[in-house]
Order: sequence, then C-alpha cells, then structure tokens
Amino acid sequence: MKRQLHLNLFIQSRGHHEASWRHPDSSALALTDIEYFRDLARRAETGLFDSIFLADQLALADTVAHAASTWLEPITALAAIAGSTQRIGLIATASTTYSEPFNLARQFGSLDHISGGRVGWNIVTSWLAPAARNFGGAGLVSHDERYERGEEFVQVAKALWDSWADDAVLDDRASGHYARADRIRPINHEGKFYRVAGPLNMPRGPQGRPVFVQAGSSETGRRFAARHAEAVFTAQMEKSTAQEFYADLKKLAAAEGRPSEHVLILPGLSPVIASTETEARRLAQDLNELTDPEVGRKRLSGRFGGHDFSHLPLDQPLTPEDFPDPGTVQAARSRTEVIVGLVRREQFTLRQLLAYLAGARGHYTTAGTPEQIADLIEEWFEDGAADGFNLMPPLLPSMLDMFVAEVVPILQKRGLFRTEYEGTTLRDHFGLPRPGTSSS
Repeated sequence: MKRQLHLNLFIQSRGHHEASWRHPDSSALALTDIEYFRDLARRAETGLFDSIFLADQLALADTVAHAASTWLEPITALAAIAGSTQRIGLIATASTTYSEPFNLARQFGSLDHISGGRVGWNIVTSWLAPAARNFGGAGLVSHDERYERGEEFVQVAKALWDSWADDAVLDDRASGHYARADRIRPINHEGKFYRVAGPLNMPRGPQGRPVFVQAGSSETGRRFAARHAEAVFTAQMEKSTAQEFYADLKKLAAAEGRPSEHVLILPGLSPVIASTETEARRLAQDLNELTDPEVGRKRLSGRFGGHDFSHLPLDQPLTPEDFPDPGTVQAARSRTEVIVGLVRREQFTLRQLLAYLAGARGHYTTAGTPEQIADLIEEWFEDGAADGFNLMPPLLPSMLDMFVAEVVPILQKRGLFRTEYEGTTLRDHFGLPRPGTSSS
C-alpha cells in the first residue's frame, strides 16, 4: 500500500497567528465556549484528519491584556468533544512535571473509553517559570531534571495502563464474577520521584494505551521521543533542517529497537491560503499589521526563560549575541535554538523577528494558493522531511475550511491522503499497533 500522509489539526486561540483573535474572519465564539472546539473538530473530521490537538500551559500569560491566550483545560474539553465526533483522534497535552502518574493514567484511560479508542497524550515537561510558582516552586525545574522526571513518569503510566490484562473483565452476571483478580496486578513502583502501588482502578482502554505524542527537539528531547513517542510535533523552518531532524530521529528510534514507521514526524505548518498568491500574501500582511510588538517581546522573553529583551531597539539588526546561549536555557530549549538560528541566517531586526514569530511561534509559515500548499506538502513528504503535518491554521475556522475544501482534494487526487477512514481508533489512523501487556 502506498504511504499516506497524516494530518493533525492544532487548535489554538482563534488561529495560530498572534493577531487572529482580532481579525474579522476569525470565529466570534468565546474561547471558553465548548461549541467552538466541537465545531472545529467536526470540520476537521469532515476533512478526514487523523486527529485534533489541544495545547496547554499551567499559568496565565502576561500578555493576556492584548492577546487571546486563554483556553479550556484540554482533557476535560476533549471528553466533551468526543461525544460530538465519531472517528477523529483526540490529543491532549498534559505535564509530567506538575501531575501525578496515577491521576493522569486514570484521566487518559477514561478518555480512551469515552471516545472509543481515539485518545493521544502529548507528553510535555513544563518549562514556564510562572507554572512553577503555581505548583509550590520558586523557580524552574532544570531541563535535565524535567526529562529525568518525565522518563520515570511515563514508565509508571505505562505500567498502570498495563496492570489490567485485556481479558481481565468477565462481567458474568450468571456466575457472579465481574473480573479475574489474577489478571489484575499491582505495579509496586518505587523510584526517585514516584512511589505507586497500583494497579489502576479501571480496565485497559480500547487502544491499550493512549498514543504517545511528544514535541521536544533538543538532544534530550529527541532521545526521549526515540524511546517513547509514536508521533512527534516539531518546529522546522526549512526543508533541509526538517530532513536532518527526520533522519536523525528515525535513526535514534531504530537504535532503541523500534520500527521507524512507528514514530511519525509531523512538522508544524501554518499556511495562509487564497485563490491567488497575491491575495494570500495580502491576507498575511493584514494579520501582521494587527500584531502588537510588545506582546511579541514578552512571548520571546518567555521562550528564553524570562530573559529581558526590553533594551533591544525594534529596528536594529539582531545578532546571536543578543540572546542567551540556548544550551543554558532551562525553558523550551529546542525552540530557542530555532530562533537563534533564524537570527543568524536572516539577520532580522527585532520587529521583523517578532512579526515572523507572530505567524506560528517558529513553525513553518507560508502564503499561497491551494495548489502551492499541496505542492509544498508533497515535496516535504516525498523528500524525507515529514510523515505528515501538524496543521496550524493562522485563522480559525476560515483557513481550516479553505484547507479542507481546496487542499485536501488535491492531496487525495495525487493519492497522498485517505478518501475515507479505514479504522475507528487513533492507532488505526496512524498505522500503529495496539500494545500488549506482560499478562497478555
């Protein structure tokens, strides 16, 4: 069978452009209205997307006065969306830094049952300093400790989901036996960060475990992904760097004894789409003109762990020396590397950099016709840069509608994308096996 693209819809604010919430083409619904998210999920399901994805952060952004950056807690929201959709996968972000494995395993296990096997977990190691203060800490947990804690967290969660054998539930009313106790086992985990007896207090979900998604691209993040991730969201600004990342991660996964096709790599793509290239570029410019440079400056500071950029003039060319060494940053290290690399390559002024990042925070942005967007997707897919894309429409729902109506049919005509769902679970859509247990 010919290799097929995978498409995930990343839902954030009223679109991924920083100024989307102000644009007249974006949704008028409140960002706390669940119908906004249900509607977008149904539109993506009409387009046969593999999944939708909700990000999360555990603190209020300091840009809230001039940027729409609040949203619903993702696990709760996806439980509500599950009943309004039938096939599309549902991926929620949840932190290993500020959660407990038993609670999180229960939540995702419940969501997998509720959705009929469509859930995925985007595993994050939280890096925001304000989030640390919301959970009793005075500052950031170091980059290395976050991943060390995350490694143990994932191992515990896996063990909890596997603590029930697939045949543990009998539900035999006549005999009076609900479950086979010998097929339900404690995990008795005692580690550096967690002590968890188990077993989980619910049966295995339809998928066995949620699909594991990860987004870190630092060296530590890549090795974590190679061990655990089944889909990887990554920010790549050029096809060449995307190809390098793709080849490296597939090699690392193989070194962990995993089939490379079981680690799907989905770069972020934020396209402005219109009937002509001129119109698409005009729309992109309209969005950029709605941005507030000081909102962008604050977000840039957050990316670099709170570094102060207030002294930098907006219209003076930047150099890498204007930024902290990414290797010393305890926040989102991979994204800081992308930003410094962009400055080194393009020699942007601060105003130009902030306008560029306003589009999708360091993911690939472009503007063009449906045919041009389809050409770009096919080129990256065929040239070893992607297994599909994490679609980040700059305006919602208008750019999603344009993609579904105009780009998806081109990809289908070229034999690159499904014309119907062939399975019912997220693992089916991604072509992933259902994991067994030691008791199976």
